[in-house]
Amino acid sequence: MDRRWVGLDGYEVVGVLRAGRQVLRVRRHGWLVADCVSVAEVARHVDLADLCEVIDLPPQRLAEEPAGARTSSHHR
Repeated sequence: MDRRWVGLDGYEVVGVLRAGRQVLRVRRHGWLVADCVSVAEVARHVDLADLCEVIDLPPQRLAEEPAGARTSSHHR
């Protein structure tokens, strides 16, 4: 699972494998809070409505040449 959710007060939820079983790991400010086997269990630690999924966007390609500065025709 490469998904990650963040919430208020430094909470983060990520999917991990623990002892061959998939769990939802809840951390707060980087510290382990719990490894949860269900979403209901995650809800005991953090309000699910406060969680937002983090989506990593692909890196932008740089333009080969920088665009030249132009002025509007009505400002001449």
